[in-house]
Amino acid sequence: MHSRIRLVGIVLFTLASLLYLWIDPRLLIFVRFLQGVGAAALSAVSLALVGVYYKENRGRAFGIYNAIKGDGYVISPILGGSIVLKSNFASIFIAAAAIGAIAFFISLSLPNPRDGHIKGIEDDEGDFSVKSFIGVFREPRLLKWYVVIVVNMFFVSILFGFLPVYIHSLGYNPLLTGVLLSIVSVSYLLIQPIAGRFAEKTDAVATICIGLLFSAISIVLIPFLNGVPLALIAVLAGAGVGTVWTNTDNLISNLAGEGQLGATMGAAGSFKELGDMVGPIFIGVLSQVFGLKVGFITCGVVGLLSLGLIFKKDRQEQSSQ
Repeated sequence: MHSRIRLVGIVLFTLASLLYLWIDPRLLIFVRFLQGVGAAALSAVSLALVGVYYKENRGRAFGIYNAIKGDGYVISPILGGSIVLKSNFASIFIAAAAIGAIAFFISLSLPNPRDGHIKGIEDDEGDFSVKSFIGVFREPRLLKWYVVIVVNMFFVSILFGFLPVYIHSLGYNPLLTGVLLSIVSVSYLLIQPIAGRFAEKTDAVATICIGLLFSAISIVLIPFLNGVPLALIAVLAGAGVGTVWTNTDNLISNLAGEGQLGATMGAAGSFKELGDMVGPIFIGVLSQVFGLKVGFITCGVVGLLSLGLIFKKDRQEQSSQ
């Protein structure tokens, strides 16, 4: 099932990219919707397969996977802008289709989780049906971590969407703004393999809480700082976000019920998309009505409240045992 969904997602993304060359450019939003559906299917399944392929050292595996995936977000705008500069807007979709075709053929070489070539995979992959997908939302022990995922995506939104707005309000030139955001991106990406391995040797829950605490406090402090202190706190926030990102993936994969790894990781990916969608709206409305400073502070406070949720649920689970 995983293999079929992965290939269908890649094919849909590739064909949607080519579709732009044949339709009215005003239908771009429809093309982007189809690309998004294909990419979402690929992303959810890929996340699940990392957990399937790496029964051991999952923390480090998720860290490397997320760091590489994050590199795409950093590199693709630069490449896309260069393509448009040298050619035209439609060329981006040709490039996207070519990358999709390459990904399709590479995916054909990946081992099928059900073919038995990798010992133990067939027991962990699980069913990716609609029934199993809905079932994981009813797991009380997973709900708090889904909330943490959404909150962490709020942090991503404010760091990469609203931090540039704050920097601009300080009167920094575009070069300094770009340098600062690049440093934050590097901290967010590089910390993930390190944080994943650290959690494997210590405790994943404690590592997540530390990352959440650092990022929440840093985001509260950002609108009160400038210069070098601002850069340092922004880097700390990025590192905290990366720490939470990787280790929630690892923790949720370990909490998945028997035969539900695929559905559980798919749900985790869905909550990431939810946070990525709701975060900018939530922060944007707050900032528009009450000011940018309130947006940052509120976002940080929400992160601290999610810490309270973790500890409360832990006490409840311990008392019920």
